[in-house]
Amino acid sequence: MKALYGRLIDNHPLANIAFLMVLLGGLFSYLTMPRAQDPEINFNWVSIITTLPGASAEDIERELTGPLEDAIKQVQNIRFVSSSSREGVSSILVRFEELSERVFDKRVNDLRREIQNKAAAELPPDATDPVVLEITSSNGFPTAILVLHGSGGENLRRAAFVMKKDIEGLAGVDQVIAAGFDDPQLQVDFDPARLAAAGLSPVQLSDGVATWFRNTLAGRIRVQDREWLVRLEGKTPDPEALAQAAIVTPQGRVAVDEVAAVVRGHERANQLVSYNGRPAVMLSVTKQAGTNTLQLVERLQGFAAERNLLLAGQGLQLAVVDDQTHATRHAIGVMESNALFGLVAVLLMCWIFLGSRLALLVALGVPFSLAGTFIAVDLIDSTLNLTVLLGVVIALGMLVDDAVVVVEAIYYRLQRGEAPREAVVAGVREVGLPVLAAVLTTIAAFLPLMLLPGILGSFMFIVPFVVTVGLLVSLAEAFWILPTHILALGLQSSLRPTRAQRLRERFTHWLRVKYALGLVGVLRRPRSALAVLLLVMAGAGGAVAGGFVKVQFFAFDSMRLFYVSVDMPAGVTPERTLAAAERAAAVVAGAIGEQELRSVVSYAGLKFTDTEPVYGDQYAQVLVSLLPRNGDMRDTGDIIAELRPLIVALDGEASYSFMEMKGGPPTAKPISVKMKSDDYPVLRAAADALMEEAARLPGVTDLTDDDVPGRNEMRLLLNREKLARAGVSPHEVSRLLRLYGEGEIVATTRDAGEKVEVVVRARSESFADVTELLQRVVPLAQGGSVQLGELVDHELRLSKGYIRHYQLTRAITVEAELDREQIDTVDANNRLKAAWTRLQPQYPGVELDFSGELEDIQESLDSMGKLFLLGLGLIYLILATQFRSYWQPFIILVTVPLAFTGVVLGLLASGNPLSLYTLYGVIALTGIAVNSAIVLIDAANERREAGMSVQHAAIYAARRRVVPILITSTTTIGGLLSLAIGLGGKSLMWGPVAASIVWGLGFSTVLTLFAVPLVYRMAMQRRR
Repeated sequence: MKALYGRLIDNHPLANIAFLMVLLGGLFSYLTMPRAQDPEINFNWVSIITTLPGASAEDIERELTGPLEDAIKQVQNIRFVSSSSREGVSSILVRFEELSERVFDKRVNDLRREIQNKAAAELPPDATDPVVLEITSSNGFPTAILVLHGSGGENLRRAAFVMKKDIEGLAGVDQVIAAGFDDPQLQVDFDPARLAAAGLSPVQLSDGVATWFRNTLAGRIRVQDREWLVRLEGKTPDPEALAQAAIVTPQGRVAVDEVAAVVRGHERANQLVSYNGRPAVMLSVTKQAGTNTLQLVERLQGFAAERNLLLAGQGLQLAVVDDQTHATRHAIGVMESNALFGLVAVLLMCWIFLGSRLALLVALGVPFSLAGTFIAVDLIDSTLNLTVLLGVVIALGMLVDDAVVVVEAIYYRLQRGEAPREAVVAGVREVGLPVLAAVLTTIAAFLPLMLLPGILGSFMFIVPFVVTVGLLVSLAEAFWILPTHILALGLQSSLRPTRAQRLRERFTHWLRVKYALGLVGVLRRPRSALAVLLLVMAGAGGAVAGGFVKVQFFAFDSMRLFYVSVDMPAGVTPERTLAAAERAAAVVAGAIGEQELRSVVSYAGLKFTDTEPVYGDQYAQVLVSLLPRNGDMRDTGDIIAELRPLIVALDGEASYSFMEMKGGPPTAKPISVKMKSDDYPVLRAAADALMEEAARLPGVTDLTDDDVPGRNEMRLLLNREKLARAGVSPHEVSRLLRLYGEGEIVATTRDAGEKVEVVVRARSESFADVTELLQRVVPLAQGGSVQLGELVDHELRLSKGYIRHYQLTRAITVEAELDREQIDTVDANNRLKAAWTRLQPQYPGVELDFSGELEDIQESLDSMGKLFLLGLGLIYLILATQFRSYWQPFIILVTVPLAFTGVVLGLLASGNPLSLYTLYGVIALTGIAVNSAIVLIDAANERREAGMSVQHAAIYAARRRVVPILITSTTTIGGLLSLAIGLGGKSLMWGPVAASIVWGLGFSTVLTLFAVPLVYRMAMQRRR
């Protein structure tokens, strides 16, 4: 083996060519990897949307949601099912358990099959086919939002159709969701009076139009020795041609235009969009997985600029009102800047301790390791995103740790006159096993983090992958490339001491002497030193338990985008709802100013929430996009805080709330309590009581529930006796109601690529009273007519606006935001649980489900504890193998509580909160902190084997290893310090990870240098 290793390090061309190939491959991967803000992950969420025009929420629950939920019951591995039934729309969200990609795809296929079978068997004919969509990080949020605005009407609608179709054809675009866009129709609006005078019923008119408006294929006809196709063509997009169609009656022929107006129009507007006070259509663009976000947005901007030259003549303009370009560039820029600062800090630390030539040799390992890492990341089809760069920043300081120990061991021998090749081989042999153990223990701490479940686990998976690959590549560089370079450069000729070298040697000698004196003082008072150590650790634990350390489990970086949500009373028209949104938009534009505001878009009939879009005429939203932050611009949260009192103070019937968009994995609101019971009156009373308790909590804002009333409703029941006496069938009454209402779709055609529906309906008119509808006439077969009200019984009531099911049970969700400066998520939910314990006896049968952010916190906390223990187990296994001892690994693991103590002291000193990302950093720190103890105890064991006493071996080993320990610790700290303090740009999400490692490693290194020799001496002397 020694001969083989010698031949490997003697082959300089092989090492240099491999070094160059890895560098070039890594550079190519880095430059060509798609850029994105977040990693590509599947949330294991599936959305099912089905519509039934004209249906109430109760109709939707009964006719659509209920049957589809029955179908979903047949699918396995479902974590929860949440559904909402609204006017005309059924929305079901299915979240699966943590599954492998293969099993998840199978379950989604099972779900699609069950849904399709149920739709074919039970759903009403007028219902649309259920749309089943997997929600991922790519399509869960728009990559860019464009607005086509200008003159309204058919000109805007037609141009929007063309724009939507062309954008969908751009490379990388997954889908384009259009708001404010209505499909075209051929509308046959009949006059009931003229129709009755002509002796026609609405049903006859509808059937007559359907008969005329169809194509008949007669097939092939043989003419001599050839065949001809014969077609009867009745479909036409021309309203004039349809208007001339004749309906034959016993009294004669009646043209359609004699009893109805035939016009080219569009469906009833369910959504309205306004931009700068003008009608608009909003186009939300989502990207395909693996698409470069920056390049896609550039294509969209180029597309808009190109099309605006053509649209100007039509009085229209296409504008990109929001995109993820800046957020992605800024986030990647922050990480790249911090990585650069970290690299400079690492090189500086190496230069201080090792000198320029050795520092350069060590530094060469950084680009080599990073290049190998980028190749591996590219091979797994990952994008270049925040989490990849976080892994790079974490690994940056550790990539030189093994090289530092190796080069220091070689340099130590060269200083004492050994020949270069012997110094290299002996140095690598001396530190090879402890360096390998140190790297493997670090990997052992990171590897279990790949098993972290849930959305957070998927989001963070790439971080331990990057660190693991980087460390493995650095290990190859330290054991192969670095020794080869040392031999190639002939460092023995560089050992003539320069002035800087003499100063460096005096400094390291002074450091070793002072440290040894301090360590001797500690070893002379072992009990006192141990008591101080235990007191410091106990104080850190007490600070966490006593609440002196703030807790904020989720802290995400704000995006330069937020929404003002508008809720109007049920039954209002979209026009009134849009007007309320425009009033809020005017306040926003006036309060923010042009120096910070990018665009403001108002839209009605739709609002986005944390988990799903909500549809209805009473809903509206104001999209507020801000310019990229620079200089003294305010944070998004500060702008919202200033706007909140101004918006809430607006007069009118609307209620307003805010939704701030943040990066990172999606989470629900801090307070999200689902109250379940099939007894609605009791459920409603319980929700009111819980909302009163929530309102008393400090820092609660935007407190709402999702149980909202619907429109006023006239409910009709067929009267069997009256129908029998009149000789009218129930089917005819049903069709008449539809024709007097929103109309019947009797046929379809296509015109210029668009689907055009033919709709027959009564002409639009406004009633003074809804019961006037009952005065419509129903023709009788034997002649004459009766009023509709003579055939049905009616009831006036208030309909339901929203019906929520959670886990297939009727539910009401109470949600609220929190000011984390006043109260944290766990404390707020615990107080609500305590309040519910008092209230529950009053509301039997009501169950509470505390989910939302709390559910994600609990899932992550439970898993982190198990993964922490798994990491400790792997580290113990590696250490036991290295030292062939049951007890010495426990001495090394003393550094773990020391590291946590350092993290707590750092949080107390900085005032930063304890978050899930801090805990993530603590677990990662477990593997880093033990490295110093490994090389220290390994050297002590060597001295004991050479005949030294335990105390002298501990002191000698500590004095011998203090310099490489300080180098490796300071390089790791230097690599992360910039991100921890925000030198290259702050990150609320990733800063705590870096800060926890910096503080923990800084304190634990100092404590380790004194605690490990102390514990080693006490433990080994007892064993002797």
